[in-house]
Amino acid sequence: MVYQMERLWRHYAADVSPPFRLLPAGLLRRRAAPLSEQSEEVRDGLVKALYASPASLLAGAISGGSLSAVLAWQAATLPMTIIACLVLLVGVSRSISSYYFQRALAHQDKPARPIWGLAYELGAWIYAALLGLQSLATLVLTQDATLHVLAVGMVASYAGGISGRNAGRVPVAVGQTCFSLLPTALGLIVAGGLGYVILGILCFLMIFAMAEITRTTHRIVLDAHQGKYEKSQLALKFERLAHYDSLTGVENRMAMQRRLRDLFDRRTVDDAPMAVLWMDLDRFKEINDTLGHIIGDQLLCAVAERLKVVLGPRGHVARFGGDEFVLICPNADRDEARLIASDIMRAVEGAMEIGSHQLTVTASMGIAVAPEDGQGGDELLQHADLALYRSKHAGRNRFTTFDWSMRAEQDRTYELETGLRAALANDELQLHYQPIFDSATGRIAMCEALMRWNHPVHGPISPGEFIPIAESTALIEPITHWAVRKACHDAMQWPDSVRLAVNISPALLKADGLPRSVISALLASGLAARRLELEVTESIFLEDDRRTHLILNELRRIGLRLALDDFGTGYSSLGSLRTHEFDTIKVDQSFMRDVADNPRHRVIAQSVSQLARALYVETVAEGIETEEQLRYAQEAGFTNLQGFILSRPIPQDRLLALMEERHNVQAEAATLIQARRFG
Repeated sequence: MVYQMERLWRHYAADVSPPFRLLPAGLLRRRAAPLSEQSEEVRDGLVKALYASPASLLAGAISGGSLSAVLAWQAATLPMTIIACLVLLVGVSRSISSYYFQRALAHQDKPARPIWGLAYELGAWIYAALLGLQSLATLVLTQDATLHVLAVGMVASYAGGISGRNAGRVPVAVGQTCFSLLPTALGLIVAGGLGYVILGILCFLMIFAMAEITRTTHRIVLDAHQGKYEKSQLALKFERLAHYDSLTGVENRMAMQRRLRDLFDRRTVDDAPMAVLWMDLDRFKEINDTLGHIIGDQLLCAVAERLKVVLGPRGHVARFGGDEFVLICPNADRDEARLIASDIMRAVEGAMEIGSHQLTVTASMGIAVAPEDGQGGDELLQHADLALYRSKHAGRNRFTTFDWSMRAEQDRTYELETGLRAALANDELQLHYQPIFDSATGRIAMCEALMRWNHPVHGPISPGEFIPIAESTALIEPITHWAVRKACHDAMQWPDSVRLAVNISPALLKADGLPRSVISALLASGLAARRLELEVTESIFLEDDRRTHLILNELRRIGLRLALDDFGTGYSSLGSLRTHEFDTIKVDQSFMRDVADNPRHRVIAQSVSQLARALYVETVAEGIETEEQLRYAQEAGFTNLQGFILSRPIPQDRLLALMEERHNVQAEAATLIQARRFG
């Protein structure tokens, strides 16, 4: 037994902090404590658990103090009276401190100060030592067996109770057991008698039993606290993921919208203005496509850091998604918002070293300021987005402040989009045809199909307005497919010598369905492929898109004719002629409009005509509106002519009437010539 105690002392004494290294509580510290390290939060939880039940401490103080007082009163000795008074004093003090801690400190988010753990430990040890001394004094100073039983029972029940209650702090529970049971065991042995000695030895062994019980209970309590801590950490992690962007570390879209909503909920009429700035990086997709997503992600992180530094205390930064950032500036008016936008754009434009790349980017921004630009968070965001769209449309690398004309334009666009869907579903769209005349014979060589829409409320809508809406809303594909089918069907009523020309949006050349749709329209109508000419603009060649090349080649294999529309207005006119074969070149009307007054335009128009003739390609002079333009186009050698002076776009029935009229005129002229020749 002595060897075991000595081994335990050496094993645990090193783990007891001074000045309590020599106290018996250190004897079983490491044996009872878990081997795993505890987090600060778990240790704090264990400390708070000690103060969790002031009522139990008060009950212990009353019972211990009462029994000690009874022992002192029956023994009628001064030492036991002093000990009884001290037991009552310490017990009441511990109850008061526990009540104060529970009311004032237990529910605070910050950890409890270490002094509270130390205070509880000292109070528990002093209280246990006083009970142990009272038991020792009773056994040594009195001969009353009843008092002996009462004293030993008081200490034994106390030791059994604290082994469970204070298991959160093993040194406290083990120390209380030692301080209460060791004096009692000593008193039993000193009192003499076989029964007392055996009972003393049992009290001594009870220390180890209580220590094991405390250790087991502590492990259960620790696991519960550790599980609670891990759940709280997991909750914090999920909360962060829910409110912060995992890539850049700034607030995410949901957190930004909630912050904006809270700011508006607290706003009053007299509050200062509040600005929302919506920013995205210009041509970020190109960086991602050329350098890869890893470089793109690093660039976004660098931009987010610059935004936080530049914005500082003036507002909050959130990543809305992709390369878009939203900045909320609670106290910024329109002038202050413009100043912030200027600061941010200068900061973003600075060179950034991303990996082994030196990148320089620009940004576009839209600004909306409450209350004049919106009375709610969603409305303010929408208006900032509209202003951003205006910045992008105006050429990027700039910021634009919202004005209500943008909202009116958006409302009209939405109304037209809705109406366009209904018009397509209800077959309300129409095709008009503008004849294109052979400059040598005056005959109709082909007719260009042009879309017309008569809105039920707004009346006739210009194709220049509703076609871009169709292109931006994916309506252009079904509209074009309808137009090709309708035009092919109408062209079957024309003379075989008259071709059909249909404009094809660049957006359709990025899809796979165009060749199938054209073949389907030709088969359904019976129109020969050589009579269908598809017109494409030079904008399709701005990107070196392999898909575009494949689709154009596939269309030529079908037997269709291809026309290059608006020639001379793109960025690669001659290059497009070099890389693709076209049957017709249509010279943009801007060159024909000023041929009477601008010699440069006359030279350019004549050069295009000569170039096309050398390439054995037909030409169409668009926009012929005056007699002088008509005469020059004929003199310049254009093979076909198109313009209002010759014919405006007309419906199918009027086109058929025009064709019939010209056929009759040409027939009469031929008859007259023959009559004169043989007359």
